[in-house]
Amino acid sequence: MDIEFVRSRFIKHFDGKTGNIYASPGRINLIGEHTDYNGGFVFPGAVDKGIMAEMRPNGTESTIRAYSIDLKDRVDFDFHDGKGPRASWARYIYGITLEMEKLGVPVKGFNIAFAGDVPLGAGMSSSAAMESCFACGLNDLFGDNKVSKWDMVLAGQATEHNYCGVNCGIMDQFASVFGQAGKLMRLDCRSREFEYFPFDPKGYKLVLLNSCVKHELAGSPYNDRRNSCENVVKHIAAKHPEGTFETLRDCTWEQLEEVRAEVGEEDYSRAHFVLGEKDRVLAVCDALVAGDYETVGKKMYETHEGLSKEYEVSCEELDFLNDIAKECGVTGSRIMGGGFGGCTINLVKDELYDDFIATAKKKYYEKYGKAPKVYDVIISDGSRKIC
Repeated sequence: MDIEFVRSRFIKHFDGKTGNIYASPGRINLIGEHTDYNGGFVFPGAVDKGIMAEMRPNGTESTIRAYSIDLKDRVDFDFHDGKGPRASWARYIYGITLEMEKLGVPVKGFNIAFAGDVPLGAGMSSSAAMESCFACGLNDLFGDNKVSKWDMVLAGQATEHNYCGVNCGIMDQFASVFGQAGKLMRLDCRSREFEYFPFDPKGYKLVLLNSCVKHELAGSPYNDRRNSCENVVKHIAAKHPEGTFETLRDCTWEQLEEVRAEVGEEDYSRAHFVLGEKDRVLAVCDALVAGDYETVGKKMYETHEGLSKEYEVSCEELDFLNDIAKECGVTGSRIMGGGFGGCTINLVKDELYDDFIATAKKKYYEKYGKAPKVYDVIISDGSRKIC
């Protein structure tokens, strides 16, 4: 991302003065999908694509003057007016401002211009990168950096919940804030304990293929699946009053089978995927420690099958890309992100990489009239002040 370009837009669209520049990354998730809001494990890493923002106090009590460089759109609003802006992109700024204020940050009016190179709709969490970037800036400009990283993560999640209509977990914001170059992170979404794992797979490349099918998570598809999982937990808790059941993380395979008839096949299948995914994440961690990338790849394929057939968040295009990966001998491939479009994440041996990319582009273009976009993954640092 070009710092000077962001700065030139900030100067042009406001008062000619410069501010501070902050950046936060998007993320990949090697394995552990739809487990975060179920109290399970995820295995993300920050990437070298993200959001960059220049910010400066503007001397007003509560007026935000915001410019989206990519959309060429400006919105001015008072964040204390009780309504906020209508533009969907500006609501991320509005929401994170109010959430940081709740944490004791004495936010005043400010100017902000921002741009991003996280591919929209690719499942790389451009929205979490925005929230994390803006939170980092507000914490620095107005809060003396007293708000903890975890509180910034939770403020980003609350922004999604309260102002953007997505009942998300914490993985995306966590990866954006806590990321470190060259390391993946195993996060326990129940206890919030996490561990860094060096990720430097000698002889392999990690690459995303974007189906160029855009998905919108707001609305029923995402929330319906969360409701299915919560319904299963409710039924298991009713059968076991002696236990504590907050999420599917607290449930066993045997308990799931007990309520199968009561909850119906759809909710059962979704919960079945989540319990399996919890086990797969732990297996991948062990495999990485052992340098066993064949097992990592096998578990990635299992996850794709579950996301497609049990959790039903795949689509024809993503399944097609996954099939091509198998045909080309790719070690591991699966849907990445919430689903309904976006990317596959692929673990590819170096010697197979060129053929895989060429074959995927050719066959996908022949079937869908467009080539998938290719993003090589570079694991990078999390939210930070640039200058």
